[in-house]
Amino acid sequence: MERGLEGPGGFAVFLSTFDKQLDAKRRIVVPVEFRALAFGPFEGVICFPSIEADCLEAGGQALFDRYDQMIEDLDFGDPVRSALEVSFYGGIHRLGFDTAGRITLPEALCDSFGLTDWVTVVGLKDRFQIWTRDAFQAHRADQRDAARQGLADLRLAQRAARLGGAG
Repeated sequence: MERGLEGPGGFAVFLSTFDKQLDAKRRIVVPVEFRALAFGPFEGVICFPSIEADCLEAGGQALFDRYDQMIEDLDFGDPVRSALEVSFYGGIHRLGFDTAGRITLPEALCDSFGLTDWVTVVGLKDRFQIWTRDAFQAHRADQRDAARQGLADLRLAQRAARLGGAG
């Protein structure tokens, strides 16, 4: 049996990009690789409107723990904490897997993001995102540009640090 990729600490991670079709009941088959990673207090995933992009975000216990810790690190009453609490805790839907490995996306979430037929599911280590195909193609192009520029800036900073440290 092929062993999956693991992140720090030995936990498995969500990787790759898949095009999937929503059926008439807004069900989507979660890739088997993702289902195996979505362990937590129930057989399924949490799903909510992404805070950082115009898509849905989903994952298991690791995702919940990451957001929970980030929120808990902020002072009670901090406006950013309050915004994250409303966006994350208030936006969560628990989506259980059916016997075919599908989740049913809530109608309101599908309507909010225009998810009607084909969607793109993108693995991002401890979470995955669900996009319309067109929106993801535009997002991917923007992210590639940002990654290229960020990598170029990082290389310049590393080179400057090496040259500055050698003198």
